[in-house]
Amino acid sequence: MRIVRAALLLPLVLAATACGSDDAPAPQATVSAPPVAPSVLPSTPASAPTGDPATRAAAAVAAMSDTDLAGQVLMPYAYGSDATTVDQGSAAGNQQLAGVNTPAEMIAKFHLGGLILVGFTAKDPTGATNPTTNVENPQQVRKLTDGLQAAARQLPGGAPLMIGTDQEYGIVTRVTQGVTMLPSAMGAGAAGQPKLTEGAWRAAGEELAAMGITVDFAPVADTLGPPANTVIGSRSFGADAKANALQVAAAVRGLEGAGVAAGLKHFPGHGHTSGDSHEGLPVVTQSKAAWTAQDLPPFKSGVDAGAGVVMSGHLDLQAFDKGVPATFSKKLMTDVLRGQLKFTGVAVTDAMNMPPAMKWPPGQAAVRALNAGNDMLLMPPNIAQARDGILAGLKDGSLKKERLTEAVTRILTLKFRTAEKKQPDLSVVASPAHEQAVGALDAASITVLRGPCAGALMSGPVTVTSTSDREVARVTLVRALQAQGFKVQAAGGTVIHLVGYGDKTTDLSPSARVTVMMDTPYLLAAARSPILVATYSSSKLSLTALAAVVAGKAKAPGKSPVAVPGLKRTAC
Repeated sequence: MRIVRAALLLPLVLAATACGSDDAPAPQATVSAPPVAPSVLPSTPASAPTGDPATRAAAAVAAMSDTDLAGQVLMPYAYGSDATTVDQGSAAGNQQLAGVNTPAEMIAKFHLGGLILVGFTAKDPTGATNPTTNVENPQQVRKLTDGLQAAARQLPGGAPLMIGTDQEYGIVTRVTQGVTMLPSAMGAGAAGQPKLTEGAWRAAGEELAAMGITVDFAPVADTLGPPANTVIGSRSFGADAKANALQVAAAVRGLEGAGVAAGLKHFPGHGHTSGDSHEGLPVVTQSKAAWTAQDLPPFKSGVDAGAGVVMSGHLDLQAFDKGVPATFSKKLMTDVLRGQLKFTGVAVTDAMNMPPAMKWPPGQAAVRALNAGNDMLLMPPNIAQARDGILAGLKDGSLKKERLTEAVTRILTLKFRTAEKKQPDLSVVASPAHEQAVGALDAASITVLRGPCAGALMSGPVTVTSTSDREVARVTLVRALQAQGFKVQAAGGTVIHLVGYGDKTTDLSPSARVTVMMDTPYLLAAARSPILVATYSSSKLSLTALAAVVAGKAKAPGKSPVAVPGLKRTAC
C-alpha cells in the first residue's frame, strides 16, 4: 500500500526536513485513488562517457547546458512509492511541489541530479516536518530506485541519479521494515569498538546499495554537548570528541566500502546547542578553541576516512561567522571545510525548506548556498524557483559559471564513482551474516549503570511493562526473554520497565526491579530501580542482546558515552 501523509495539507510541504524511527512506524492514514498514467520521458538519452569518474564527469559537464547544470545541483523529495505510477494524493503533492504528477516526470522536467527518499514517523525528532513516506520495504524501494534511475538515464550526460536517504538507525531511520537494524550511534559509542562499528555499517551499506540508495546521510558526526539537545541525542556517538572521531571514521569506512557514499552531518556541529534547526536558527556559542577541540575531530576523521558527502547545518557558529547560518557561510563551507579540512567531495545543504534557509526566496537562497561552497541543494521548497534563481544568477553574474560547473563536476564524479561498484542482490538484506555483524555491536553496547555485573539480573516469572506507545519494543523483549527460558506473564512477575525517546520521569515505574532506557540514558538518573540498564535503541537485535544479559548468559560490556548525574558510566 502506498502511504501518503496529508499530501493535500500543502503547508506541510514547505516544512519538510532532511533529517526517522526507532520502533516500527505508527499506522498512517492513506489516500488511495486510481493510478496516474506513467510519465512520457525523452526517448534518446545522451551517450555516457567512459573512463575514470573524474574524466567522465568533466566530459559530461562540458556537454551540459545551463539548464542541465542547474538541475544537477537539485535534490528534492517526491510523493509516491513508485517512479511512474502514483495515486491521486501523491500526484497532488507533486503538482504543488514541481508541477508534475510522478517522480519520473520531476526528474525529466528539471534534469535533476538527485532525489531524497523520505519517511514520516511520529516518534522521531524530525517527524512532524516530514510530509510523506515513499519507502516501505526493501523490495518496494528497489523497484522505486530502479524506476528513478531509468528516468535519469534519459537525461543529457548519461549520469546516474544520486539517491539519498537518512538511514542513521536509532530514532532516525527511513527504511525500517525487512532490513537489519543497527543500534543507534550512541549504542556504538557505548560499545567503543570501532571494528564492530565498521562491520555493522558495512552490512548497512550493502543493504542500502541493494535497495538502490547511493548516499546515506549518516553518520552523525556531532559531538554531544548539553543533555537538553534532544534533536541530536542518541543520533550522536557521544560526548567525547576523540572517541567519536574513531566511531565516525569506522562508520564511513563501512559505508564507503560497500559502495555507498557516507554523508557526515551536521557540519560544523549541532551538538553544542539546545536549539533545533527544524524550528529556528540554533546559536552555537563556543569559542574557536572549544570548537576545534570538541566539534572538529569527528568531521576531520570522517573526511580523512573518505566520506563522499558532508551536509551543512543551519547553525549560527558565532565564533566564525556570527549571525550567518553555516549553510550560507563561505567562511565555514569554503574556508574551513575545503581549506582547513581539505574536503574534496560533495557538500550538500541540510533541507532548504527548514526555517533558517527560508529567510530568502528559494532562488536567492539557492544562489547564496552555492556561493558559500555547497554543491547540492537538498529539498528546495519550490523546485522551479530554485532552478530559475540559479539561471538568473548566471545571467546577472551573482553566480559564476565556474562555481556551478565546479559543483556539478563534484556531483557527477561522486555519482560515477558509486556506480562503479556492482549492485548487490536483494538477498543480502537481513541476511544471517549481517545479523551476526550487527548483533555483535549490539551485544557490546549493553550497559549496566546500576546493579550486578555477573549472573542473572532476575529470576522467576517476569513482567515487561512500558508506556502504551512502546508496544512493539515490549513484545520484542517478551519474545527475547522467552527464548532465554524466562516465564513471562502479563502481570504479577518481577517487572522490567522500558522507557525511550521522549519519555519523562512520569513514565518511569517506581516498582520496577529493572529499568531499561532505549535512548539517551539521562532519564535513568531519576529511576528508583535497583538495576538500571541502557540499550540506547529498541531494535530487535538490541533487545535480544539485553535478554541475554538479563538471563546471565552474557555480560554487559558497554560504557555510557555521556555522563548521567549520580551514576557511573558503568557499574561493571
